[in-house]
Amino acid sequence: MITRLLVANRAEIASRVFRTCRDLGIETVAVHSDADTDLPYVAEADHALRLPGTSPAETYLRTDLILEAARRSGADAIHPGYGFLSENADFARAVIDAGLTWIGPAPESIVSMGSKIESKKLMEAAGVPVLTNHTADSTTESDLPLLVKASAGGGGRGMRIVRSLADLAAEIETATAEAESAFGDGTVFVEAYVERGRHVEVQVVGDGRGGVLVLGERDCSLQRRHQKIVEEAPAPRLPEATRTALHEAGRAAAAAIDYRGAGTVEFLYDAERDGFFFLEMNTRLQVEHPVTEAVHGVDLVALQIAVAEGGDLPGDVPVPRGHAIEVRLYAEDPAADYQPQSGLLSTFEIPTPDGVRVDTGFTSGSVVSTHYDAMLAKVIAHAPTRQEAARKLAGVLSRARIHGLVTNRDLLVEILREETFLSGEVSTAFLVEDGVSRLAALAPQPPSGSSLAPRPPSGSSGSSGAVDPASGAPVAAAIARAEHARLARTVQQRIPVAFRNVVSQAQVTEFEGVEADDPVRVAWWGTRDGYVVDGHTVVAASPTAVTLETDGVRTTYDVTLSASAVDVDHPGGHLRLVPVPRFVDPADAVASGSLLAPMPGTVVKVAVEAGQQVRAGEVVLVLEAMKMQHTVTAPTAGTVTEINIQPGAQVAAGEVLAVVDAPAEGDPA
Repeated sequence: MITRLLVANRAEIASRVFRTCRDLGIETVAVHSDADTDLPYVAEADHALRLPGTSPAETYLRTDLILEAARRSGADAIHPGYGFLSENADFARAVIDAGLTWIGPAPESIVSMGSKIESKKLMEAAGVPVLTNHTADSTTESDLPLLVKASAGGGGRGMRIVRSLADLAAEIETATAEAESAFGDGTVFVEAYVERGRHVEVQVVGDGRGGVLVLGERDCSLQRRHQKIVEEAPAPRLPEATRTALHEAGRAAAAAIDYRGAGTVEFLYDAERDGFFFLEMNTRLQVEHPVTEAVHGVDLVALQIAVAEGGDLPGDVPVPRGHAIEVRLYAEDPAADYQPQSGLLSTFEIPTPDGVRVDTGFTSGSVVSTHYDAMLAKVIAHAPTRQEAARKLAGVLSRARIHGLVTNRDLLVEILREETFLSGEVSTAFLVEDGVSRLAALAPQPPSGSSLAPRPPSGSSGSSGAVDPASGAPVAAAIARAEHARLARTVQQRIPVAFRNVVSQAQVTEFEGVEADDPVRVAWWGTRDGYVVDGHTVVAASPTAVTLETDGVRTTYDVTLSASAVDVDHPGGHLRLVPVPRFVDPADAVASGSLLAPMPGTVVKVAVEAGQQVRAGEVVLVLEAMKMQHTVTAPTAGTVTEINIQPGAQVAAGEVLAVVDAPAEGDPA
């Protein structure tokens, strides 16, 4: 029996395993890098040990450090979580050789499924359908489109779609570099890319003696950059015969390697042909396992531990109940090509009514590091029907208070309320159909950059149609700032800010909208009776809450003021605004043509040199941050006049990396 378990991982998954350990009466041990010292999972553990360093290679990928932590803490078992060393056969052997209980499959099973190339051969021999592999030399135009994939990886890293043979070599090179960086193995392969396929996976638990429990399937088709963002169980609009065949294929895959523990067999389902193909087997707990737990009423971590202790599998598969949907909440900007975000998560509060579960590794005040991926939390809703689960989950997300970083929260809400999604017509092409991004249609519109017309005070004005609470968010931000300024005065606090006996013109508060290209201007007046804004009646105001009445509808806005921004939460979602200073320090100005670092990261490649001519959109350099590579391109055609960094350099967000001077109008160059 296990008495003290060390989780060789971090953040959300460490907290998840600790929760089951507490239920089972098992003591817990956390390991943490220097960047993770203050994350909640460290405090949740009974014991915690530091892994000196910040990068994964220095910390969570160091077998020697983790085994030493287990020895020093007295742990008798190790759970790898997912990612990092979870599918590393050498690590599993080292744990077993150290006399510890390994919460996972036999190292031989990991080896069998660790290479996507070799595992496809094994599955083909077991009668499981697979896709044909291609090579750069044998591929023809008729084989397009293609998908380059890392043999040892997952999570979208080392994956590239190729639609032109001319791009194949470059995409293989990029995928190889990403795979080497993320997994220490740059091996990639090429297979056919199914444009509107569905990603359907089967959850299995094996006892290592031939017994395999199949716990239904999940649909994980909604992805961006080949990373899942919405997962659900059971898979919608799946023919029952196909569902049964998938379950049997998953069982055959696990039985072929005498699998032990929890694992996931992933398939690509082609709805047009009603056929499916083996993609890979993840020999570990999957990120999206909570939807299976919700529908089947099981604890997969508890099953992992029971099997590792030599226990038997349950005799019967628990009957599925209802529908569960999970979304992955990321610190990223969907409007900027899903650019990862890092920094202080000043407020992080997600409601948890009945039927809602939040798995997270962060809390208010946590810092999101550049060293790991950008997932903040998994939010799961379980309800009797799929439509009810989607509605419940969208409501919870819209009421969440998330400040400090841009996230994909609003996009997730729009997806959950979108008619095509609600009908169950999902595929891997959901966000990009025929090369056209669905994002523009789904993303909530930012406030208009035009001025809210400063007319003399006239009270509330009429409007047609339903009132959009988002329209009052900039007004609430301006009034809350005015209230903060009023209360900060040492005298005449009862008089509104900017009060005048004779009104000459409105006061104007200007914001730079994080989601808007143009400034947002709010015109308002300070009168004896309080604040007046055309189109709205200010019912109540404080630095933290403002109630507005618009066309007879009252809405309360929660406002959070900080030195650099204003966050407004309302029934329609959230708006972050940055006040525009009235006077700008010339030293803060950035020269025209400057290429700024979009996020903190490491420069891995500089593709140009000073004096070189570049075309608009040409790659200037490549950054690596949050396990992904990001290209920085020339904003216009011109000459590279400055290169301020070299490969290997660490850069901060907003740092000037290079300068491209465009030729003057009329210049022959």
